[in-house]
Amino acid sequence: MAHQSTSDNPYTRGMAAFVSGLTYDKIPEEVRHRNKLLMLDALGCALYGADLEWSRILQDTLEKIDATRTCSVWGTKRKLSAPHAALVNGTQVQGFELDDVHRAGVLHVGAVVLPALIPLTELKPGMSGREFLTAAVAGYEIGPRVGLCMGPSHIASGWHSGATLGVFSAAAGAARGLKLDVGKTVHALGIAGTQAAGLMAAQFGAMVKRMHAGRSSQSGLYGALFAEAGFTGILNVLESEYGGFCTTLSQSTDKFDLRELTAGLGETWQTMGVALKFYACVGTNHTTLDALRDMRRERNFKAEDVRKIVVHGSEVTVNHVGWKYEPQGLTSAQLNMPYCVATWLIENDCFVDQFTEKMVADPQRMKLSEKVEVIHDPAITALGAKMRHKVHVEAHLNDGTVMKRTVEAARGSEKHFASDAEIVGKFEKLAARALPRAQIEQLRDAMLDLENLPDAAAIPRLLSA
Repeated sequence: MAHQSTSDNPYTRGMAAFVSGLTYDKIPEEVRHRNKLLMLDALGCALYGADLEWSRILQDTLEKIDATRTCSVWGTKRKLSAPHAALVNGTQVQGFELDDVHRAGVLHVGAVVLPALIPLTELKPGMSGREFLTAAVAGYEIGPRVGLCMGPSHIASGWHSGATLGVFSAAAGAARGLKLDVGKTVHALGIAGTQAAGLMAAQFGAMVKRMHAGRSSQSGLYGALFAEAGFTGILNVLESEYGGFCTTLSQSTDKFDLRELTAGLGETWQTMGVALKFYACVGTNHTTLDALRDMRRERNFKAEDVRKIVVHGSEVTVNHVGWKYEPQGLTSAQLNMPYCVATWLIENDCFVDQFTEKMVADPQRMKLSEKVEVIHDPAITALGAKMRHKVHVEAHLNDGTVMKRTVEAARGSEKHFASDAEIVGKFEKLAARALPRAQIEQLRDAMLDLENLPDAAAIPRLLSA
């Protein structure tokens, strides 16, 4: 087993060939349009995240130890070296649980692709908007496929998939941005893959959870830049039977499926499977919040009318968000379903204004969260990764009424995608925290008309305060 040939890499090489050979004309128009909206959303999230405490700590610390002033820290006047800019910007995109998620692949895609790709427009000016869009799509396509390959057992075993899978999306986007050939793209993936890391215990109150996407962006950027220079990586990083990504980061060999890595490449577009968030909390909670939203449209019950809320969900849902709530900071609040349900019942929303440090230990929310039960439904788990967010929700009211809803896909998901106007509206609201109105409009227009942008270096300029 340990002596498996390193040339036995049909999946890694197949992905690299797709990335290296991708051209603008090979991407269907609906995929290009969707990708522009997804990127706009991610940049809005980053701009909102620029002034959060964890982002400021990274900005201040890195500015002290990094004298390079080449690449923009979005939403600020600061500049850092490309790897440190990627680290901070990725952290900012993921900074407040507002960014996209490929639910089946269990990956926040924009948070790892764009922070690795945009610095390249500053290091090597002249990348056209059309080339930028092509490189971004390459990144958005690859990471989710690794997630589909690994399946739900990957996150269930304790790996933070947004961090581990993210290195492949980041490396793919950056490799295409640098126009690496197939061989060097294989090395970029092999360099990035060995840097994969991230522990799910970070969700229980630690700031470091926000940084996972930034580290993946940084690792992917390193992979592409080093490969371009001739540095070599693990050729069969995904296939290797001993020490490969899949065998090492999976519970057992029957828990992953290498065929998912290249299935339908260039025909089935994973970009179309990326969902957007309209609640400022982990995506696993959104179907439950949508169920309550729908119930309240039928009957406008109040928080004090609730005897208990019972959520039947997948094993991932129970493990990821169903734990007993204890006030440990904003991160754990945003990742905990009982807390988010309580917040929604009290405030009728779960967006940025509903999450503040002073609310983390709010007695009313704490008491209401104790009325929320999250129960494993093996039948939902058996449906697989693509249905892992499906929930059956019961609202038991004090008058004896029991309201029930089943939700398979959240608002903003690939099956229930948002309108262009809703996405632009969310971007403009979030961006207003960091940039003046005129600049927000310029950035919006540049992203939505990328095909006609002569130099993508305009993007980081417009992202700078």
